[in-house]
Formats: sequence, structure tokens, C-alpha cells
Amino acid sequence: MESETIIRLAEVPVYQKNVLVLSDVRLEVNRGEFVYLIGKTGSGKSSLLKMLYADLPVLDGGAEVAGYDLRRLKSKEIPYLRRKLGVVFQDFQLLTDRSVRENLFFVMKATGWKDKEAMTDRMEDVLLKVGLVTKANKMPNQLSGGEQQRIAIARALVNEPEIILADEPTGNLDPDTSAGIIRLLKEISNSGCAVLMATHNYQLFEQYPGRILKCEHGRVKPLEVEAGE
Repeated sequence: MESETIIRLAEVPVYQKNVLVLSDVRLEVNRGEFVYLIGKTGSGKSSLLKMLYADLPVLDGGAEVAGYDLRRLKSKEIPYLRRKLGVVFQDFQLLTDRSVRENLFFVMKATGWKDKEAMTDRMEDVLLKVGLVTKANKMPNQLSGGEQQRIAIARALVNEPEIILADEPTGNLDPDTSAGIIRLLKEISNSGCAVLMATHNYQLFEQYPGRILKCEHGRVKPLEVEAGE
């Protein structure tokens, strides 16, 4: 039976450019769980996410993500780890010189897809999930900010990841659009894909409850929020 725990960190320090930003991180995220990672700008949220998708190395402690031991991860294994992860950024990071279809195909080709028919089917499937199946031939600049972020989420879903790592995905969006993005991420977690989302928009988790972890004073700690707060 597959482990229910998708992320397991034990006594892990997080470094950014040789500066210790978080120490003794202990964290478990289970399949299908929705977890907020909160904290002020500069508190280490993005660095922690970067470490989870192997953009920053794990130098000590125990770290396992989607079945991969990050301490022992070889550079040639990183693409295989990243197939099990979907990463969503604040600034969308779509390729502006190609259509939505070509943005999604680019990711598929980079992760080993070859069958054009299967690629088209998967593209339509993920665009349907984010409610933008009619936008395949649009260029990113023809889409609103909310639509671009939905395309970024569709791109993150292409390889049926076990977890979505979302770094301030609503940071550039208005409140109504932000709410739509969170509802979409909630639906994704309900379907069995864990979501770990960094944000400093505290209103979101009042409307859309989830487990909350806070980066503060170089530590990651659970935050208890009373019901109705």
C-alpha cells in the first residue's frame, strides 16, 4: 500500500545562499491534505518550497518527498521527482511567446511525453479541470491574471502530481479571483492530490479552512485557529 505521507521532514535546516533561514523543520503532509504555509515576507516560505522541489539542497536531517530521499537525490533524478510535483508561482511563469496549448505541450515534452494524441487528450482534460477548455489557442497576454493562474495550475496538473506546491498563487490577483483559485486548489486536494500553499493572505484561510503552518523566528510551527475566528 502506498504511504499516505507525501512530505516528511525531520530536523531539516533550510539554507538560502549559505544563510540559515529555517532550522529544525519538522513537517508531514498527507495525501489529499490542504496545508497553508504562512509568514511574513522573508520568513522562509519560498525557500522551504524550493527545497521541496529540489531547487535548494537538503544538507542535514531527514527529508522525503513523493518517495524520494532528498538527502540522497542525484541531479539526474530531479526531473523524476518533479514529475510527481506540480509547482505554481505567483507570477504564473507562462511562456509568453506561445499559446496555452504550446505551454502545456512544452511541459509534457520536457517530462517525456511523445504521443501527440495522448498529449492532446491530457491537455483538454486539465483545461477542463480549470474551466478553460476553450482557451487552448489563446496567447497568455490575451488572458486575465486569474485565467493565467488557472493555466499555470493546469500545467502543474499535467503529470497527475501527488502534491501541488503553490508559492503565493493569489499574490497578483484581486480578492474575487483569488477566491476562485483557492476553490480550485481545494477541489484538487479533495481529489487526492495534496496542496501546500504559501501565502500571507490571512483572509483566505478564514473562508477556506485548512491546516496552517507558520514560518516565524526561523522555525515552522503549527498555528491553531479557533473555529469561527
